[in-house]
Amino acid sequence: MTTDHRAQVDELLADYRRSRDQLASVQRDLARVSGSATSPDGSVTAVVDAKGTLTDLELSDNAYRLRPTQLAQLILRTTQEAVAKAAEGTYRTLSPVLPAGTDPEALLRGTADLRPEEIQPEEVQPPERPRRRPVVDDDEDFEQRDWLQTDAAGPSRTSARRTR
Repeated sequence: MTTDHRAQVDELLADYRRSRDQLASVQRDLARVSGSATSPDGSVTAVVDAKGTLTDLELSDNAYRLRPTQLAQLILRTTQEAVAKAAEGTYRTLSPVLPAGTDPEALLRGTADLRPEEIQPEEVQPPERPRRRPVVDDDEDFEQRDWLQTDAAGPSRTSARRTR
């Protein structure tokens, strides 16, 4: 009887080692996944890793001809396209090792079998945009400015002393 238990333990250990090797292989494959996208006009190229983290951003000279809001939107759209491509690579990497019928996208989102209406976030107000910094007088001597004083408090002591 001891021999039967020993054989079972050996089989379980062998299964464990195979699973561990397969996991290591999948992790290496996931580490190589990335997504890249270029805007239609070629002015923005974004590269992301498997998690969707931006790893590279290239702006051509043409990008600087755009207004800041237009450039920001183009960067966002291009990055989102790169994220979608990386997600496809992640799904292809995970699909062979997941049980049949498992949705890799749901697994990665952490939503399992929840329906979209079950996880839809409550309506959230957009964050308040930061206020623009006031324009500084070009004649102000920046080396003499007291940077610890706020603009709302009036002129800094340093610049007040300088003008006396």
